[in-house]
Amino acid sequence: MAALTVTHPTLLDLKQRMDPNGNIAKIVEILNLTNEILDDAVFLEANELTGHTSVIRTGIPAATWRKLYGGVQPTKSTTAKIKDSIGMLEMYSEVDAALVALNGNKGAWRQSEDLAHLEGMNQEFASTLFYGNEGTEPEAFTGFAPRFNSTSAANGSNILTGGSNDTDNTSIWLVGWGPQSVHCIYPKGMESSGGITMEDKGQVTIENIDGAGGRMEALRTHYKMNAGLVVRDWRFVVRIPNIEVSDLTKDAATGADLVDLMAQALELLPSLGSVRPVFYCNRTIKSFLRRQVKNAVKNSTLSVDNVAGKHILSLDGVPVRRCDSITNSETAVS
Repeated sequence: MAALTVTHPTLLDLKQRMDPNGNIAKIVEILNLTNEILDDAVFLEANELTGHTSVIRTGIPAATWRKLYGGVQPTKSTTAKIKDSIGMLEMYSEVDAALVALNGNKGAWRQSEDLAHLEGMNQEFASTLFYGNEGTEPEAFTGFAPRFNSTSAANGSNILTGGSNDTDNTSIWLVGWGPQSVHCIYPKGMESSGGITMEDKGQVTIENIDGAGGRMEALRTHYKMNAGLVVRDWRFVVRIPNIEVSDLTKDAATGADLVDLMAQALELLPSLGSVRPVFYCNRTIKSFLRRQVKNAVKNSTLSVDNVAGKHILSLDGVPVRRCDSITNSETAVS
């Protein structure tokens, strides 16, 4: 996993290649601090401007036992092309120029306002990463949930249902990040910015600010993130849906057996050495997992480790990250 971190960039790594504008580096750090999934997601340049075309193998040729003087028919593998789209996520920050002047610290005041816009962008990206669906929102990209929403689908073997058919359901996700398994993308030719750009538009005149033809001088900032998701090999994604939140207990006496389901999920990944495996859950699930560690449920291999000064919850060495964009009101998967 360490080698993968060095050779394949996360969004934080890409900040080293950005334009020589100190502000853009701060943007990447802020996004990372408020969304733990960006600690892990591998970002690669797409092979197209608006998407990424992958060729996946759909069939393996069968070998033949040959007898003396017997023939062997030639065989071939089969492949298919899949295209994943890139969505354009944008925001504007506009602050009254007079208000900034009154504050006396132009840079700090604008940054305090911009932080709120960045958090909004961050939350929308994380939500789309899990629930985005081009079928209902063509402007976005398709996330994990629409790809793993039926146990009878081709990838249904990687869906471990928690047993609930109620309405207060959530999911735990196991993702094996890597260039040949699962990764995010940014448009071709935007390697210097990793798909994220920030442009200070300076002072602009906003027309009809009051709805009556009035004008206002404002300081405007434009943020843009062009990104998408590629699942090259579905075997490296496991979904544990149908976890009924109201049934969970700190000693696993009732409700879904979270640790057992997570252990099963780990065994479904083809390998761990070539990818960066990470569990994702929301704060509700992570809270129960922490309490189950404290209560030593079934002497599990769930543990809390100190890594670089941070307390990291992990199962068999695989980190468990919190992502509050995973909701507690998911539709039951069947």
